[in-house]
Amino acid sequence: MKARVHVMLKTGVLDPQGEAVRHALGALGFDGVEAVRQGKVIELDLAETDPAKAEAEVKAMCEKLLANTVIERYEIALD
Repeated sequence: MKARVHVMLKTGVLDPQGEAVRHALGALGFDGVEAVRQGKVIELDLAETDPAKAEAEVKAMCEKLLANTVIERYEIALD
C-alpha cells in the first residue's frame, strides 16, 4: 500500500521559504501571486494492506518524526 503525507506549516506560522518564492515569482514577472506557502510531500511504500492499520501506522510516523506538530499540520492519503 502507498501512503502520501502532505506536511504544511500551520496557519499563522511564518513561512520564510514561501515568502522567498513569492518574491522570486514577482521578480520573474508573475505579479498576481499574493502569497505562497511551501511544504513537503512524503511518499511511503508500506507492507501493511489493511487501510485502517496503515493509516494508524503513518499517523504514528508523522507524530514521532515526519512532522513537527507544534508548527506543522499533516494530511495522509492512502492509495
